[in-house]
Amino acid sequence: MSVKLATWNINSVRLRINLVERFAAQYAPDILCLQEIKCSDDAFPLKQIKAIGFDHVEVRGQKGHHGVAICSRLPLRRLESQDFNGSGHARHVAVEVEPGGAAKPIALHNVYVPSGGDVPDPDANPKFRQKLDYLTAMTNWFSGQGDSAANRFVLVGDFNVAPLETDVWSHKQLLKVVSHTPVEVAHLASLMGSQDWIDVARQHIPPEERLFTWWSYRSRDWRVSNRGRRLDHVWVTPPLAQGTSGVEVVDVARDWEKPSDHAPVIVEIDT
Repeated sequence: MSVKLATWNINSVRLRINLVERFAAQYAPDILCLQEIKCSDDAFPLKQIKAIGFDHVEVRGQKGHHGVAICSRLPLRRLESQDFNGSGHARHVAVEVEPGGAAKPIALHNVYVPSGGDVPDPDANPKFRQKLDYLTAMTNWFSGQGDSAANRFVLVGDFNVAPLETDVWSHKQLLKVVSHTPVEVAHLASLMGSQDWIDVARQHIPPEERLFTWWSYRSRDWRVSNRGRRLDHVWVTPPLAQGTSGVEVVDVARDWEKPSDHAPVIVEIDT
């Protein structure tokens, strides 16, 4: 069975529920992982989400900030919500997905990594320190989750790190800009090693090709300037790697009225 999975930093689910409805109607994902929902659990627009076919929903919300949700047409079982660095922020939720048929369950983790502020110095900027600590804590936690050769794990979300030179509009100009600094890239590489994760987008789209998922609101014409970064990711453990396909960054969503500054990313996984 093939599962169509999408991840999207929606930047307020209540403000942009019409965009979620439009995306679901046009692209029909089986599972939609949202980040930065910016609402508490009880304020999440559950009625509207279920009306578009997502009967199974798990939310880890926070009033006005952060927050993640997994919306699915397939049965889910909530596993946990980790506070990786003890900040009290709602940034992670994990579920077990039942693909159906003879397929074994998949552990799906949806995460929103702290952005890190503006100054890439952990001593001068507590937000940057928090980001590095969060990535380190994630790495340590996943390192303790058993054998990557046996685990059927998927990790998606807004990692707020663009690791490759072609994941940013200008490698040289962004080396000292938060999201592409060498220390962040090194932390992300350590996280990748924690379960021998495979970066699905770069599994199918050559690393020599520029690929972005985020464009700043500050750009008047984002398509013309194309000063983007690839901050949104889908990773899988080795047992699922050969079954991935259909990678797509839905950048047209960035043209919709009052859009998120992130575009959805779609991947199909043969379970």
